[in-house]
Amino acid sequence: MPHPEPVEPVEPALPAAAAHPHSATLKRLEQSSGRLAANAIARMDEMLPWYRAMPPENRSWIGLVAQAGIAAFTEWFRHPETPQAISTDVFGTAPRELTRAITLRQTVEMVRTTIEVMEVAIEDVAAPGDESILREALLVYAREIAFATAQVYAQAAEARGAWDARLESLVVNAVLSGEADEGAVSRAAALGWNSPEHVCVVLGTAPDGDSELTVEAIRRAARHAKLQVLTGVLGDRLVVIAGGSDSPLHVAKALIGPYAAGPVVAGPVVPDLLAATRSAQAAAAGLKACAAWQDAPRPVLADDLLPERAIAGDPSAREQLVEEIYRPLEEAGSALLETLSVYLEQASSLEGAARMLFVHPNTVRYRLRRVTDVTGWSPSDVRSAFTLRIALILGRLVDGDLQS
Repeated sequence: MPHPEPVEPVEPALPAAAAHPHSATLKRLEQSSGRLAANAIARMDEMLPWYRAMPPENRSWIGLVAQAGIAAFTEWFRHPETPQAISTDVFGTAPRELTRAITLRQTVEMVRTTIEVMEVAIEDVAAPGDESILREALLVYAREIAFATAQVYAQAAEARGAWDARLESLVVNAVLSGEADEGAVSRAAALGWNSPEHVCVVLGTAPDGDSELTVEAIRRAARHAKLQVLTGVLGDRLVVIAGGSDSPLHVAKALIGPYAAGPVVAGPVVPDLLAATRSAQAAAAGLKACAAWQDAPRPVLADDLLPERAIAGDPSAREQLVEEIYRPLEEAGSALLETLSVYLEQASSLEGAARMLFVHPNTVRYRLRRVTDVTGWSPSDVRSAFTLRIALILGRLVDGDLQS
């Protein structure tokens, strides 16, 4: 018969605490954890005004975080060679909303206070001869807690930033598509938009590359110009809804840096976010019509592109030209309309217009100044003369349609 294999004797397993090289210190640390947590909370209540001012619910969550931090240190001291998920151990006891209620600075103060309480107690907690061991372990653990704190807040910031970006994109798209409603206003308010009195929309071509970098560049420019902005890259267009200035040209010049080469158009100022659709539509029509005015300034106002927009088929531009130029001239008397028409037909010649009207050139000059006063456009300026001519044509077409 084969002889049985010899069996090695099995030694009885030692308790975990007894197997630890610093078992006495570990045991005393376990016994002191409750007292240390209570001391840390009392210290926070004494030294941190923001902690005293917090509602009881948040204070209780902070107390749990402090207790979890001390318990995690005890477990980490028990198994220093084992990687520990400190962020989960410590901060997992509190709800995610706590990162919104407590700033990163406040969290750092909370962690520092807890570590200081533990440092003070080292002499009492450590077994004789283990003081330096426990102090070194606490220093290493404090470093790990610092990294864990940064990670928790970085993750919360990334999640919040991604959500805010989606929310902002919804608002910008609603304004650009003409679907802005009270829901869009509520979303904008959640993003920090505090309903400024003057709002305009600026459109241009988005640069190649990371759209997040472009958006951040717009935000920096807006902060420098003391403007509120909602912005996003939609397709190849960079859209900015800006509030806080009654000058759309000033807004466009302040924010033009991040735009790619090409035209940048600022829509007219409107009173609020709900009306921003009108500014956005004017800016979009102007951006399309810029191809017809190759020497257009950059940036350019959508209202400066009224004739090109009207020719391109923009009904609001046609209506604006008729209502803001043709009708006021019509109401001011037939002499102004007739003089302007003849003056434009005579290649902007005062003498030629005077001969055709059988009046003195000074009379023509006076009437043309009245045209400028009534419309805001000067017939002697080439660009303004073009706008006035288009307004006259459109006004006559509308009157012809009404008479037919």
